[in-house]
Amino acid sequence: MSAGRFAPSPSGDMHIGNLRTAALAWVWARRSSRRFVLRIEDIDRVREGAAARQVEHLKLLGLDWDGEVLMQSSRRFAHLQALSKLRASGHLFECFCSRREIAAATRAPHTPAGFYPGTCRDLSSSERAQARARLAALGRAPAWRLLPDVDSWAVVDDLHGEVVEPIDCVVLQRGDGAVAYNLAVVVDDAFQGVDQVVRGDDLLFTAPTQAYLASLLGLPAPSYVHVPLVLNAEGARLAKRDGAVTLPQLLDAGWSLEKVWSVLAASVGAGEDVADAAGFAAVFDPATMPREPWVFTPPSA
Repeated sequence: MSAGRFAPSPSGDMHIGNLRTAALAWVWARRSSRRFVLRIEDIDRVREGAAARQVEHLKLLGLDWDGEVLMQSSRRFAHLQALSKLRASGHLFECFCSRREIAAATRAPHTPAGFYPGTCRDLSSSERAQARARLAALGRAPAWRLLPDVDSWAVVDDLHGEVVEPIDCVVLQRGDGAVAYNLAVVVDDAFQGVDQVVRGDDLLFTAPTQAYLASLLGLPAPSYVHVPLVLNAEGARLAKRDGAVTLPQLLDAGWSLEKVWSVLAASVGAGEDVADAAGFAAVFDPATMPREPWVFTPPSA
């Protein structure tokens, strides 16, 4: 059965922007009769106790999900299997560059800013062996990058229409052995039956690469809904340093859960007369949701 999902990283308590995206992912799934699943993406930055608090805060808001919470770190074997499949099909190459070397490299003509400059992509076998030995002498191993056989890929987003982006040689496994987000998210979405991804529009540019990876692995690509971000008064992405922005902080500042829901609902065009998750699901309409970012002013400001 198809599903939507919310997949936070346990790097700390979620701010109201994260909670807003969680509510939107939940309501988009529920209104389309999908299951809703929760995954904690704990293969990178992890702060002790953060995952448990995130689950607690989602429950406190009244958001529910189907099945057990999936810890992404439990899926390492499946991630490594996907890497092996990509390696066998010739869609991976070893990268011996440090971040400093990549930053200093001369880029090939027409290479987009921020893209891998291609330093290790076309090395000969002897050059790879020499580079591998050099890293081994330093106690390091190479990273593995995607070797795409297309220049770009297209996806369709419910809010943005067709999105076409160039495909970069993104890292899929770091030199320390850690599997990168771009691969893990594709493998785990397929495992959980996720065919609808609702998330912040700062990740819109990654969707074509992830859909392309899914095609290489023989996995279905989900449909996408990239929703506007929440900004602070200065127009920057909302962060925990902006004041009372996490759920416990808002409650400590005197907000009730009903007030939190009223503010969240108003921010997505659902009116202020909403007091809980059920009320939000009853009145939310994607057609009336603003397409521009929401500027949030903390109660302590």
